[in-house]
Order: sequence, then C-alpha cells, then structure tokens
Amino acid sequence: METKLLKIGITQGDPNGVGMELILRIFEDENIYKYCIPVLYASPKTFTFYKKMLQMEQPMYNLVRSAEQALPGKLNLVVGSESTHEIQAGIPSESAGKEALNCLNAALADAKNLDALVTAPLDKSTVAKSEPTFTGHTGFIASFFKVANYAMFLESEEIKVALVTEHLPISDVSKNLTTDKIIQKLEVVHHSLREDFNRIKPRIAVLGLNPHAGDNGLLGKEETEVIQPAIKKLFDQGKLIYGPYSADSFFGSGQYAAFDAVLAMYHDQGLIPFKSLAFYDGVNFTAGLPLVRTSPDHGTAYSLAGKGTAEALSMRTAIYEAIRIVKNRKQFSEDFENPLPYSDLRRERFRIDF
Repeated sequence: METKLLKIGITQGDPNGVGMELILRIFEDENIYKYCIPVLYASPKTFTFYKKMLQMEQPMYNLVRSAEQALPGKLNLVVGSESTHEIQAGIPSESAGKEALNCLNAALADAKNLDALVTAPLDKSTVAKSEPTFTGHTGFIASFFKVANYAMFLESEEIKVALVTEHLPISDVSKNLTTDKIIQKLEVVHHSLREDFNRIKPRIAVLGLNPHAGDNGLLGKEETEVIQPAIKKLFDQGKLIYGPYSADSFFGSGQYAAFDAVLAMYHDQGLIPFKSLAFYDGVNFTAGLPLVRTSPDHGTAYSLAGKGTAEALSMRTAIYEAIRIVKNRKQFSEDFENPLPYSDLRRERFRIDF
C-alpha cells in the first residue's frame, strides 16, 4: 500500500545567514522527495541569489500559492516575502530580519495545510527591530497557536534536553522559576516523550539551579523550595522523575544516559552539554504544539554564510525528524485510541477459557 507523503513546510530564515544555502543543498538530492513534499516559504529573490551562488542551473522549484497546491517530487515555493532586501551574506540587518519574519508568518498562515514545520535559523536581534516582543521561534510560534504550556526541547539519539526558561538574562532566571512552571514543563516533556518519541514510561532527570544543586541550602534555596516540590508532586503521581542533580557531575559522569530526557533550569545549563555532544546532528523541537515544529540546533552562522561550506546535517536531520515525529504521533493516537478500562484489562489477563 502506498504511503501518503507528508507536506513539510520550511522557512528560509535570515537571507544573510546560511539557511537558504543549506536548504538548496539538501533538496538538490532527489532522494529526499521519497519521504516528503517540501513547501518552502521564501523570497524568490533570495532563492535565486543563492541558487546562482551555488551554481545550480535547474529551476529546482514549483511556484505555488499555498501548501494545498504543492506537488510531490519537487521543491514547492510559496512567496513568503516580496522584499527588495539587498542580500549581503554574513551581515546582519533590519531588512533581513523583516524578510525572515515575513516568511515565518507566511508559513504559519498556511499551517492548516502542513503536517509539520521546519524553521531555518534567523537572527532574533534583527527580527526584534520590527517585532519588539520577538525572543525566538519557540515562543513566537507557541503564541500563534495560543499554546501556553510548551517546551523548548533539544534532541538527538544520544541525549534530549528541555528548558524551563529560554532566552532570559542569567540575572532573571531565578525569579522566573516557580514550582508550577517546572511542573508544567515536566508534564509537557513527559507527554511529548510518550507521544512523539515512543517512550511509554519515560524517565526524566531534573537539574538543580545552583552549584552542587544548592548543597542542601548552603549555596541557594531554589532546589529545596522550588524544584524538589515539583519533582515530588509528579513522582507521587507515578511519573518517573528524579533530581535535582548537580549539572556538572551529571553530564561529566555520563549520568544523562540513564534517562530519556533532562530538564535544565536555563538556556546554557542545558545547551552547552547538548551541543558538546550533538552539535552537528542535534535538532531543536518545540514540544506541546498542535503542529510538529523542528529546526537545526545552530544559528545563522554569519561567518560561514555565502561560502557554501556550512554543514547541512542538522538542518537535514530536522527535516527527517519532523517526518518521524508526525508518524510517531499518528501511531500513538492509533495505539491509544480505544484503550480497555483497567477492570477489563484485569479480566482479560485472568480469564480462563473452558
């Protein structure tokens, strides 16, 4: 039986970054069309600029109004921006940020026709010049879908790390940690591990905030007053959640390998070890959204932009991972669609046929 190909939306990202050249190099390989119907939201000018830079002669795309018209076997291009931005590879600019935001908004407006969305990197600081509240893809997309409980979730085969706080100054982290917020993040991650990654009884480790996880209150009280109560509440509900662990020894000793995911309190606490272990094949996934959204785990890489040498593995992995998560969700839904009540399960287990 022929499997229906998924429609995967892809945003171009910052036109002065590496996003478009990575996308073009990935979809030059015809093998990827066996697994999805790609829909690229981009500026035709930016697309053409990088196609010429990479010396790709073939048209490579099918121009469509929306993902609804997308055809298999080719890269479908939706005009996400008609910007006249002058492309200067490697140089941040306000006009580049605006073009990246326009393409993201075009993809979100077309979300009903997509099975998943993969976002190429943009520059938060340049986007914020036209959208002052913008602090990153994760919160912006969650806000579009009106989702309050979500999690920034970095994942690879080796390690998965979610964050309680995301793009905050270090000085603001402690005052933004609450027991309720940690519980919400843990519940999102727990559900995502089951639905998106086939971990039916997941084990989650929680990191402390302070050095040595507070050293029993000597180096800070967040562990005892904020983090531990969240862990206990969910553990008492039967969820396998442990901690808080001292971050340095937790990663240094390889203890993370015993868990399906790790919840870090702030950005660098989780992302430094994650990127040390999985920089080239890591994927940034937003857990808790109705639409699967992934991205590479790197930024615009201005220093490499326009050279055609940036590593495409993380972007390629983000596309394949989006496909896999959509299929996992479908399988999870089918498997748990009509579960037997607990009493019926007991009768089935102990039934004796004569």
